[in-house]
Amino acid sequence: MESTLKNYKDKLPIKLLDEIRENTPKGVSSSRVKKIADAVLEEFSSSQVEPGESVGIVSAESLGEPGTQMTLNTFHFAGVAEMNVTMGLPRIIEILDGRKKIATPMMEIYLKSPYNKGKDIKKIAESIKESELKEFIIEVDINIAEINIDVKLNTAKLKEAGIKDQEIIKVVEKLSKNCTAKINDSSLLIKLKGKDQNINELYKIKEKIKSIYISGIKGVSQVLPVRREDEFIIITAGTNLKDILELEFVDDKKTVSNDIYEIESVLGIEAARQAMINEIFKVIETQGLNIDIRHIMLVSDVICNLGKIKGITRYGIVSEKPSVLARASFETPIRHLINASMIGEVDELNSVIENVMLNQPIPVGTGIMKLYSK
Repeated sequence: MESTLKNYKDKLPIKLLDEIRENTPKGVSSSRVKKIADAVLEEFSSSQVEPGESVGIVSAESLGEPGTQMTLNTFHFAGVAEMNVTMGLPRIIEILDGRKKIATPMMEIYLKSPYNKGKDIKKIAESIKESELKEFIIEVDINIAEINIDVKLNTAKLKEAGIKDQEIIKVVEKLSKNCTAKINDSSLLIKLKGKDQNINELYKIKEKIKSIYISGIKGVSQVLPVRREDEFIIITAGTNLKDILELEFVDDKKTVSNDIYEIESVLGIEAARQAMINEIFKVIETQGLNIDIRHIMLVSDVICNLGKIKGITRYGIVSEKPSVLARASFETPIRHLINASMIGEVDELNSVIENVMLNQPIPVGTGIMKLYSK
């Protein structure tokens, strides 16, 4: 079998060759294997795009037409009030525009065994969540006579989160150069030291105290352990892929974020491209629509092919077009034409838009051929 399939190495993709190997019974004659490979090759050749096919327009139509039927804006997680995920058309626009700041960043954190079976799942989820000091404060009093702040702490909650007194003192003293902190029983006492003991400084410290970062992963504001089929995963609001992947109980091969830019910076452009395909496909599937994945792949390739994410906007891939007329046809035409005329830019008229503008045959389909006769 192997000697027969060797001849098809350059003609068929590796995936199809592997499938032939898997599905062909052992001990089949080489003439039979050749027949199967020929049939697969014929099917593969007929399913490829014809040279000169307008793949861009076909993809634009295939995504645009079902896009007009998308309705839902957000997807709400049961039981967590603040946890929404942008879905539907707003999410597709967010991805295709290549927006750096997305409306609802989130992660799906997969866990290694035995934690994915539910062991210490709540404890793990809480340890990931970013905690600020205000979550552990009962009340804050300012003593003007003594010029100090008395903070009543919830010691039971601190113990549950495994936060030590020394950690709190350390972060509080970082707030201001001229303050000292100490903890007696359940009270955190903050005093000003030195000569400049003014009330204003005290009030500033009081306001800053509440938003001090204490523990967890920065950027993860909500956590929700959920069961998916036969394992537990943690869904988060907010994302910090770099720090999450460093945790020893996290399965780094399956954990994903919905922030494409973050994936690009942590895992590279190929991972960002795949994440983009998955995210668009997820939205389309949730809406109950059916679009061939090759259209989505083409759009993702166009966005990522420069080695960094460039959205389909005038500042993104449109600004990279070599043709000045193609750039001018999108937005702000006068600016493009003036800039091009100032530097003497030449347009080779190689693409579709500029030929449509000039009423010439476009280089697709039969127009891709040029005939010269002696």
